[in-house]
Amino acid sequence: MSMDMTTVGDSGLLDTLQHEVAVFARRAEQTRLGGVGQARNSMDRAAYLLLNRLDNEGPMGVKALAASMGIDSSTVTRQVAPLVDAGLVKRTSHPEDGRAVVLQLSPRGATRLAEVRASRRQLMAELTEEWTPAERESFCDLLSRFNTALSARMTVQPQPPTAS
Repeated sequence: MSMDMTTVGDSGLLDTLQHEVAVFARRAEQTRLGGVGQARNSMDRAAYLLLNRLDNEGPMGVKALAASMGIDSSTVTRQVAPLVDAGLVKRTSHPEDGRAVVLQLSPRGATRLAEVRASRRQLMAELTEEWTPAERESFCDLLSRFNTALSARMTVQPQPPTAS
């Protein structure tokens, strides 16, 4: 039996949750979770997520990259263009179909991504320095569950496109 969470339990807790998520989203965007040191605020969210995906999953076409990120191909094309211009992503021909384009992280992109990751890792360490390892792990688990639920909801109930 499914229960409507807005009527079960403490609606004040759900109000607090939605407010804290909104504050988190604003703070994350304000700082871009940019890290510390020279890499602070040096890479926007879209670039970071695209480079991260290419690093983790390897070279792929625009359609595959868009599908893996849950965004439109035209959005990926628009977001990748400055990364190619900056030398962070390489466009190559597909090995089996020379007409198709494959995107891959360039050596410069890999270096840049490593710098940004290290900077953001340092920021996370500083923000959670008074947390226990178990608290950090619990937060990661819960945030991951929350992001998975949001992603699943977007898949089931797609929202109108917004400017990125």
